[in-house]
Amino acid sequence: MRHQIQSDDLRAPEMATAIEKCVHCGFCLAACPTYSLLGEEMDSPRGRIYLMKNVLEERLAAEDAQPYIDRCLGCMACVPACPSGVEYGDLLVSYRALQEAERQRPPLDALARKLVMETLPYPKRFRLAARTGALGKALQPALPAAFAAMLSLLPDKLPPPLPLPAILPAQGERRGVVALLPGCVQAALAPEINYAAAHTLAANGIEVHNPPGAGCCGSILLHIGAEAKARALARDNFTQLPADVDAIITTAAGCGSGINDYELLFKGQDDAERARAFSAKVMDFSAYLAELGLRRSKGFDRERRVAYQDACHLLHAQGIHSEPRALLNQIPNLRLLPIADAGMCCGSAGTYNIDQPVIAAELGRRKVESILALELDLVVSGNIGCIAQLRQQLALLKNPLPVVHIAELLWQAYAN
Repeated sequence: MRHQIQSDDLRAPEMATAIEKCVHCGFCLAACPTYSLLGEEMDSPRGRIYLMKNVLEERLAAEDAQPYIDRCLGCMACVPACPSGVEYGDLLVSYRALQEAERQRPPLDALARKLVMETLPYPKRFRLAARTGALGKALQPALPAAFAAMLSLLPDKLPPPLPLPAILPAQGERRGVVALLPGCVQAALAPEINYAAAHTLAANGIEVHNPPGAGCCGSILLHIGAEAKARALARDNFTQLPADVDAIITTAAGCGSGINDYELLFKGQDDAERARAFSAKVMDFSAYLAELGLRRSKGFDRERRVAYQDACHLLHAQGIHSEPRALLNQIPNLRLLPIADAGMCCGSAGTYNIDQPVIAAELGRRKVESILALELDLVVSGNIGCIAQLRQQLALLKNPLPVVHIAELLWQAYAN
């Protein structure tokens, strides 16, 4: 790639500011999962900033930097750790978008990427692909790493859809009105999450709108540099989701993080203001409920030992830490225990399991080790990717420890 930061590049100010702010102090090293695992300077945030700077200034060939940039999870753990306020996410998202426009991938790599982009954001296509993939699991050992990783992530059987009414009425006194963003992969892999979220909101006096035409927010593509496709998906939701609601609720950490980046994604576009207004309406399920305040639930008939696993795109990218814990602490007979390395990524990170399966598996193994040391009854998270990653690693150990979304656990507390 031969691409300097030019004054007419839409992202030039954000990229230049991020690069200039980095003083290479090293505070990011301890927070970075890949540096922790690999111990290589170029696999740290400051190392990657140095690489991106040199590629953009045409001092280094893009292909020499690419393996290190590709190994970045985009977990954003370095951002709150940085004393200089480097907006690493703005730089990484922008760099990947520039790089992908000119990158020449090997044929198998290009095919794997095309399959990801043409299936994951579309629940109907994904369900069809998942059924086909489940039949081909016997071929997994003979397949290239990316294709084998795709198959390993698929369940043997997808759950049936759990349709929601266009409007789910509030129970008791109405306290608010929201629209629920259905998402993409989650809608196919775990429809019970949105079902539980909608009913928990209704139990707390919230009227929930479920527009049938809403879908993927584009985040899964934004984070891998496919910005044109990400914008197209986002624009679909601008027209499908109602504007006259108190909030648009997401139950996936990656969605909330990606939507927060709409201002950057739509910079210079005709609908930039519409994107900004949409982004401002979006709230994570746990943050919205914590702000509203829970109605008392029935809870559980015996004590359950529970750990909350922080999704990186909630904790680091959105700064949501206390809200889900506050919700869980209000449920009778839940005992909340801390995970030792709560801020370290579990290795899921969007498509990372497919792109970097070895690193993803090792990070997942380490996270599960910390979890199992607590002797829990169940694990709770706020992101489908984390849930799938933890379930896969526990299955490899033949450990039946349940992993559920916070919305599912809250709904159980109300429905008991």
